[in-house]
Amino acid sequence: MTASSPLMSTYPPAPVTFVRGEGSWLYDDTGRAYLDLLSGLAVTSLGHSHPDVADALAEQARTLLHVSNLFGTVPGPQVAATLDRLLGGGGQVFFANSGAEANECAIKLARRWAGAPAGRYKVVSALGSFHGRTLATLHATGQPAKHEPFQPLPDGFVHVAWDDLDALAAAIDPSVAAVLLEPVQGEGGVNPATVEYFRGVRDLCDERGVLFMVDEVQTGLGRCGAWFAHQHFGVVPDVVTMAKALGNGVPIGACWARADVAAAFEPGDHATTYGGQPLATAAARAVLAVMEDRDVPARARHIGEVVASELTAAPGVLDVRGLGALIAVEVAVDARQLCSELLGRGVVVNAVTPTALRLAPSLLIDDAELRSGTSSIAETVAEILEGDEN
Repeated sequence: MTASSPLMSTYPPAPVTFVRGEGSWLYDDTGRAYLDLLSGLAVTSLGHSHPDVADALAEQARTLLHVSNLFGTVPGPQVAATLDRLLGGGGQVFFANSGAEANECAIKLARRWAGAPAGRYKVVSALGSFHGRTLATLHATGQPAKHEPFQPLPDGFVHVAWDDLDALAAAIDPSVAAVLLEPVQGEGGVNPATVEYFRGVRDLCDERGVLFMVDEVQTGLGRCGAWFAHQHFGVVPDVVTMAKALGNGVPIGACWARADVAAAFEPGDHATTYGGQPLATAAARAVLAVMEDRDVPARARHIGEVVASELTAAPGVLDVRGLGALIAVEVAVDARQLCSELLGRGVVVNAVTPTALRLAPSLLIDDAELRSGTSSIAETVAEILEGDEN
């Protein structure tokens, strides 16, 4: 933001101002349409302004907005029951307002479960990971450059090489309470874990008596071709965090834990004023209903197949990787320039690394829209390459 902006400059100046969205399309303040292949960073997985979600919000807004968690409400327990079912059952849910808050809950739960006063309090995570921007989740994030402006950060976080079981085994000593990993490192470049790695982590955690906590904030709720991406690997975590797609744009996060782990929390141990309030959970209830009705995991698998088939052999495309509909397109040009050029052509993506675009389209995008987007990417890469050669 500029010095004259009323907003703090925590983001670069906005290149465009959006005022309306419908399905996979966004419209700016001049009326121009843009094909959205980013979904607000994997948030609007049902597209913009989905009518079922809009209706649920309107009805709840006229019914009951907030009473605090000192009292019960209707939609929250219903959403929790659905999430528990999609995760295989046997757990309980804490509602928060974001992915970072869901991970804060997981970190506090791990310490409470392990008995932090006895010296078991550390959380091991991976280099290249991203778990949030609060002080604790920032330190859990395995990106040291992001830590430096905010030192000293809270103690108790250890980082090891991604996809390296030996490094993880060496780091799990008697001071460790939990391991926290993403099934696909989203902000780290869209790097999927392997089956062998995740199963090995599960075995290590069982052997050492520590929790295996999986951050599904970006990967969960159908995005990666299963309800939760870790389900591809055949493991059952002890704790799972989620947010982003759960509200389709309405701020809500959740931390699920196996019931015996969740039992470590007692009244007063953790709380949040707005977590699980009726407006957010009414939206989430509608989102989950549409997701199940439309079988969004199957849609995500199809999207991934279409993108790979359209872009893998395109000139200047070096790799297409990811899981389901969370995709990185590695390119032989500056990804930031490519992102800017595509925005100028009415296509929204982002440069997740200097050499890769991230695609996370609506899981309800139709094939014609998707192929229009991949054609624009291929054409723009080719034109930048041609310009570089000239």
